[in-house]
Amino acid sequence: MSTPAAPPSDPTASSAAPAPRSYEVRTFGCQMNVHDSERITGLLEAAGYVPAAGGEPDLVVFNTCAVRENADNKLYGNLGQLVPAKKRNKDLQIAVGGCLAQKDQDTILEKAPWVDVVFGTHNIGSLPALLERSRHNAEAQLEILDALEVFPSTLPTKRDSAYSGWVSISVGCNNTCTFCIVPSLRGKERDRRPGDVLAEVQALVDDGAVEVTLLGQNVNSYGVEFGDRGAFAKLLRACGRIEGLERVRFTSPHPAAFTDDVIDAMAETPNVMPQLHMPLQSGSDRILKEMRRSYRSKRFLGILDTVRERIPEAAITTDIIVGFPGETEQDFQDTLDVVAASRFSSAYTFQYSIRPGTPAGEMADQVPKAVVQERFERLVALQDRIAAEENRRVVGRRVELLVTAEAGKKSGLTHRLSGRAQDQRLVHFSVPEGAEAPRPGDFVTVTVTDAAAYHLIADPRGPGEYALRRSRAGDAWDRRQAESCGVPATATATATDGAGPRPVSLGMPSLPVR
Repeated sequence: MSTPAAPPSDPTASSAAPAPRSYEVRTFGCQMNVHDSERITGLLEAAGYVPAAGGEPDLVVFNTCAVRENADNKLYGNLGQLVPAKKRNKDLQIAVGGCLAQKDQDTILEKAPWVDVVFGTHNIGSLPALLERSRHNAEAQLEILDALEVFPSTLPTKRDSAYSGWVSISVGCNNTCTFCIVPSLRGKERDRRPGDVLAEVQALVDDGAVEVTLLGQNVNSYGVEFGDRGAFAKLLRACGRIEGLERVRFTSPHPAAFTDDVIDAMAETPNVMPQLHMPLQSGSDRILKEMRRSYRSKRFLGILDTVRERIPEAAITTDIIVGFPGETEQDFQDTLDVVAASRFSSAYTFQYSIRPGTPAGEMADQVPKAVVQERFERLVALQDRIAAEENRRVVGRRVELLVTAEAGKKSGLTHRLSGRAQDQRLVHFSVPEGAEAPRPGDFVTVTVTDAAAYHLIADPRGPGEYALRRSRAGDAWDRRQAESCGVPATATATATDGAGPRPVSLGMPSLPVR
């Protein structure tokens, strides 16, 4: 007896569509890397990937840094931790991009052959295609370009923050600092046209952002490529004419190119915030020369004097390197003297370490680690004291805060929320009993009641000492929360503009200042 033939399959029937592949992006390094990770996220989601929600993702992307100390050890340590996951899930893909990928290139695949894709700083937009090619060919894909493939701002981007965004005005750097590897990894400076920058700022504001930070390796040289050395000051003033944009910041300037027209624009444009990050690196003129930093301590201090004359409430932060090759005790004392005179509200302090491929890495007279450590501790102690003193001067002052989504480490115990003052100081504040709580993106006005070295405290004693101003940015945060939960936005969330969210091409969360 023969077995009856199976009925023909229904051509209209289809199996369930495969679940979209999930991803996780891990970022190391500076604000440029964080911004690039937003582009990576936007590219992946445009290609159909979804954020990993618990469990093991189908794709892990490392966006790397080659500037920070032990960057390579950190990367390879993280890659090694994924080997068991790779064995469990043959479909798991691992991609490595960013500055370390641009520098090491095929070394990554030699040290970590389980990596599927390596891409550089100039071809972020190629990532989805490289991932697909790797799956199809069942072999690793390496693609590193020597020049920028497409200006990154044209790529889709998923912003981390609903209320604050970064806007790149340039990429690359034309300086030749002997300790820095960035120019060789990011290339020569490329400037965006002012109209493109302002259009992107407007798009962010239309989407609900109230704060924008203009980003470049050296914002002061913006405009040189298209022949307008006053372009950056003009750009700041133009941002001041964008309705709804309440806070404008920028990072990072270079003391050698910092001009009075920029200071005038800061002082005369109401939404440009009274905050300046001005990298010092060293207070020793001899060391500055060895670093190829084309300014000296007198010039640096003169800029600070002019800024404070025009903008008395300005908070100034900095970067300092301790233990550069050949640094003597007198050189270090010169740095301490400039720090004492500068009265920085905070500082990023770094111990020098060799970066292969930089001129400083080949210099004689590398300072012993123990000496660097001891000097570093002295510098941190001095800066901590100054920061605490400067913060205590703010106690009793009424400040307006942009409420952030990030909370302090002790917020669970103190029940305080966090916000940034106009001068970028971090303030932990409490909401008086009976008062309405703010959303991230809203503004509150409070009186500072206490201070520590790296934050302020504001504990209003009653509703009269606390003022809330709900904002479009808070509405945008509400919409984003509703969308992430798959439920409609509330009436409150859409009351301001009623138009709903719009796609935006760029953005980045605000940079924490130590």
